[in-house]
Amino acid sequence: MRPILLKGHERSITVVKYNYDGDLLFTASKDHVPSVWRSETGDRLGTFNGHKGTIWDLDCDRFSTRLITASADATARMWSCETGECLRTFAHRGPVRGAAWAEGSDMFATISDPFVEHNAQISVYDVPQSASPDEYADTPRLEIDLPKDPTTNKRVNPTNITWLNANEALFVTFDNGAFRLYDPITGDELEEVFAHDKKINRVSFNRDKTLFITSSADFTSKLFDVVDLKHRKTYKTDRPVNDAVISNTKDHILLGGGQEAMSVTTTAGKVGKFETRFFHLVYEEEFGTVKGHFGPINALDINPNGLSYASGAEDGYIRLHFFDKSYIDMKDPVPEEPEEGEEEDALEPQAE
Repeated sequence: MRPILLKGHERSITVVKYNYDGDLLFTASKDHVPSVWRSETGDRLGTFNGHKGTIWDLDCDRFSTRLITASADATARMWSCETGECLRTFAHRGPVRGAAWAEGSDMFATISDPFVEHNAQISVYDVPQSASPDEYADTPRLEIDLPKDPTTNKRVNPTNITWLNANEALFVTFDNGAFRLYDPITGDELEEVFAHDKKINRVSFNRDKTLFITSSADFTSKLFDVVDLKHRKTYKTDRPVNDAVISNTKDHILLGGGQEAMSVTTTAGKVGKFETRFFHLVYEEEFGTVKGHFGPINALDINPNGLSYASGAEDGYIRLHFFDKSYIDMKDPVPEEPEEGEEEDALEPQAE
């Protein structure tokens, strides 16, 4: 497998994300400056300068015209992907943990952490493409307050946010191992499911949003059906899982993680288990690993064309991996139908 090492960040990577077409790779880290790269060559095309805190999340719209970034400086910013210009700044009450465009790219949602007396919040902003950024409202159209858990009296912080198909619901994960669905019009909570014993670090959907996979600090990653929210598969590891993605071209899952960052300096790269791990989606079996990082993998994404994937780690590097032909041509170990050249009755018992 041919990797390209992308050296553009000074601190640990927090998110790597391809655009819809897969020709651009957006990355962010704790150094305040998101970057955009050409995914085929690894050339850096530019940076987005202006934040004063860690970038926790980012999302590019459908046609790669506008980028939303979520930062610990208590702002979400909208950028022009072409020029790198900051089009608008949206102030929040606390550090912004996640951001996601809705389908149609006419609105986006953010999640923010609790700060002093303010609870954690989900915010939905209307930003129609037909309007000028100067006309956008500074305040969100909808604010959903996330109060303390009444049973434990502890704050439950959101960790990720995304929209379901046709913008029918907001999907939010939490640090208590649960995920919830919210109505994006009224703000009502529609459903709550406790998926993990510990914090959900990341959630990732397949291309058509029929399946999603959660990554948790409880050493597991779980696959769910979007329609009925039923748990389908579990991928077990021996370390916290920081991110997992579903391949769009194969029945494969990619997992990334590693031990806690604070104990990394006392551990050799091999012992820390900083590899990307490949699992079969259906059989839940691990069939391969890719090494290279010197710290826990914090972020993963696979190119929509299925030919490459990117990983970002605590060591501050992004590794752009291009799959070998042997992997791309690899067939399902249990084919559903006889392949070309095989006879239909090959498995039938021979007459004596």
